Amino acid sequence: MDNWKVYLVECCDGSYYCGITNKQIQDRVKAHNNGTGSKYTRGRRPVKLFNSINGLSRSDAARLEYRIKKLPKDKKLELFAFPDQTKANLL
Repeated sequence: MDNWKVYLVECCDGSYYCGITNKQIQDRVKAHNNGTGSKYTRGRRPVKLFNSINGLSRSDAARLEYRIKKLPKDKKLELFAFPDQTKANLL
């Protein structure tokens, strides 16, 4: 099924965290803000959603997340500025 999403949240310290989920994005952001989302964001709350890329398979989402996590901050922001183009170009 193509219901997975890759998302980017901005942490309170100005850093960014990229993750994947098959749940509602707002529920995932709430989990990060409650301290149950990921170890990285636990100490960097509150976080806010920057953007997401939707409609991916589990394997495509994991592959895209892996690629994005290797990029510098400015490149991550570029990719999420145009999520539809990113999805088309990176998969």
